[in-house]
Amino acid sequence: MAKMSLYLFSAAFIALIVAFGFHLWYTLKQRQGIGLLATMFTWMGALFLAGAWVTRWVATGHAPYSNMYEYSMSFALGTTVSYAILERRYHARSLGTFVLPVAIGLLAYATTVPSAIEPLIPALQNQELLTIHVATAIISYGVFAVAFGAAVMQLLQGPRSRFTRLPTAATLEEVSFRAVVVGVPFFMLLLVLGAYWGNIAWGRYWAWDPKETSALVTWLIYAAYLHTRNLTGWRGARSALLLVVGFVAVLFTYFAVNLWVVGLHSYAGV
Repeated sequence: MAKMSLYLFSAAFIALIVAFGFHLWYTLKQRQGIGLLATMFTWMGALFLAGAWVTRWVATGHAPYSNMYEYSMSFALGTTVSYAILERRYHARSLGTFVLPVAIGLLAYATTVPSAIEPLIPALQNQELLTIHVATAIISYGVFAVAFGAAVMQLLQGPRSRFTRLPTAATLEEVSFRAVVVGVPFFMLLLVLGAYWGNIAWGRYWAWDPKETSALVTWLIYAAYLHTRNLTGWRGARSALLLVVGFVAVLFTYFAVNLWVVGLHSYAGV
């Protein structure tokens, strides 16, 4: 099963690269046939990646959330599936040109870190919490990646939608908003479950560990986006820039805290 997971991982990587190429071609030429191929390869990549994820779970005996390889694969899966669903909902294929590079980058990174299957360390040996806690991160990170891609496109479009080949600024803002509405509650659940697990593993709910602090700041940025949009009427470039800052915080929480900052979460990508 471990080898099968690696084969499916490679197939997904290739399929998503091809999907990105077709999305870029579609964005430039707006040919319906090319758009259909872009969507087809996106779903193909999602299915291959889901297969790699499931077979990895079978091979390890636990949800594949125990190291940076597994978490990067899961993050990429969440991003790809979230994009595919929102593309179908809003008919915004050009968005893949800006979202799929996030998933491809995560898979590329995963190829650079060890993929060997190792026993869970003691702090992670609560499989129920491991599965639920990190699943909330995968869902929230995935939809935040889509919101980021839509925000970048919105900034390029400007208030008057200067590029006719891209979705309108209003459509992109709606995609971003719907994605964040989904992501914020899941991210809040991530924090709550993390605190509960921290009390079980280390005897305290909150220790201001770098990962905990960074995750809290990330949630506050997205909460501020919803607050300013709904209560003060922020729209356009200001809201889009806030989403870009939010996703930079997501990447900082994911990479910098796990890899370069020493803390309780430095042992893995969770």
